[in-house]
Amino acid sequence: MTPVTEGVLHEALIRIDPADGIAVALRAIARGESLGPGLAASTDIPIGHKIALIAHAPGDAVRKYGQVIGKAAAPIAPGDPVHTHNLATALAGELAYDAGRVDGYEAVAAPAQGKWTGYLRKDGRAATRNEIWVIPTVGCVAMLAESVARDADIRHRGRIDAVVGFAHPHGCSQLGDDLAGTRAILAGLCDNPNAAGVLLLGLGCESNQLDALIAAVPERSRAKIRTLRAQDSENEIEAAASVIDEMVAEYGDRHRVELPTSALAVGLKCGGSDAFSGLTANPLLGRFSDWLAAARGRLILTEIPEIFGAETALLNRSTSREVFDRATGLLNRFKRYFLDLGLPVSENPSPGNIAGGITTLEEKSLGAVQKAGHAPLVDVIDYGMQASRPGVTLLEAPGNDAISSTALAAAGATMILFTTGRGTPLGFPVPTVKVASNMDLATRKSHWIDFDASRALREPTAAVDADFRAELLRIASGKATAAERGGQRAIAIWKRGATL
Repeated sequence: MTPVTEGVLHEALIRIDPADGIAVALRAIARGESLGPGLAASTDIPIGHKIALIAHAPGDAVRKYGQVIGKAAAPIAPGDPVHTHNLATALAGELAYDAGRVDGYEAVAAPAQGKWTGYLRKDGRAATRNEIWVIPTVGCVAMLAESVARDADIRHRGRIDAVVGFAHPHGCSQLGDDLAGTRAILAGLCDNPNAAGVLLLGLGCESNQLDALIAAVPERSRAKIRTLRAQDSENEIEAAASVIDEMVAEYGDRHRVELPTSALAVGLKCGGSDAFSGLTANPLLGRFSDWLAAARGRLILTEIPEIFGAETALLNRSTSREVFDRATGLLNRFKRYFLDLGLPVSENPSPGNIAGGITTLEEKSLGAVQKAGHAPLVDVIDYGMQASRPGVTLLEAPGNDAISSTALAAAGATMILFTTGRGTPLGFPVPTVKVASNMDLATRKSHWIDFDASRALREPTAAVDADFRAELLRIASGKATAAERGGQRAIAIWKRGATL
């Protein structure tokens, strides 16, 4: 593997690809500072921000990662900063994608490397945790779900990995596809292997009725579900506690067994990205994705709006024309979702991304898609569906951290790899591994972060990759993530329809 440091032009600059006309500042650069022969900073440039290596006229393509990240919106001279004042997106609306290069992409299979210990379920799937989940059908009993789960977690500590309640505000005043989406995501969470048992806690009068929700749960997981309607119970708190106690007696005290890497199902996510996310953290996940896909493990990629402008590399790895067509259909459908609301498809990056040095959606996307490495794109699934094939599955969901991470868990991920350059403490239903893109974040927020990917700027890539894989296998085997230690477990549902 090529070390990241091969792109270093000067101790303060790194050019990611030889075709790039810009470089990234590895530290803060002062106005007038010499950056090599014939190049000096025209103004102060913050760490992670871009500096021009060559002149660009208005309308010229600006390249990073060897790809176009937008067009110059003003004259840019060598040494100038390149950011929102002089770089604009080139993205517009829906596209006609060329399938000419799709001929059934296949990745080279490799023997499974490394083992982990997890819980083997009766249906053959593997879990990284053995937990009881309390899931409300409706927001009216959301706080009740969290409260009874919290009490039960204390009561049964040591017998089960955790008892967790997942509050949300939805399940009533919803219609049609909007209600169906809520039902599908909750049904998918019920199906996750990490939930040994599930208490579905209803109110009684909500739109999201218990019977319809259970019918949406895959058959393989219905036996582990218990239900309770709060309106029908004389004392819903005592009744819920009793049900949880029974499930702990049935599903607790399980032992981990040795499992192959092919049994892992991993969600790929980035949030609070900075300019180093596409340089250190996301490529680290990409190399892990290649390793796991070669061992026949499952990877799930989502955040569809953060693929816009970087689709080609992913689409060219489609394993069939059918997969390609479904992927392009999803991308254009998501673009139409924005356009129908009167919004541009490029309404991204976020203020935090911009402060961290990311300018256009193309730039953000080219960094983000690296999480999937070069692994084959084997399937495309709708929001609330489950991933089942080895390789990369593309999942319909927006970029929002909580919504997309919940969708990853509902799709069957038993661990989520979450890269970040700005930092966030929030965790999700399954172990959420926070990977810092820069050393400052990893040092300042060590209680949020599980792995420092910026090591790739200072150490051999192969050594960093090996340490990362080993740490992920330890977490899969039961080591608590920073989010788990902090009690950060949450879900969010993508609401797309009218509210009654």
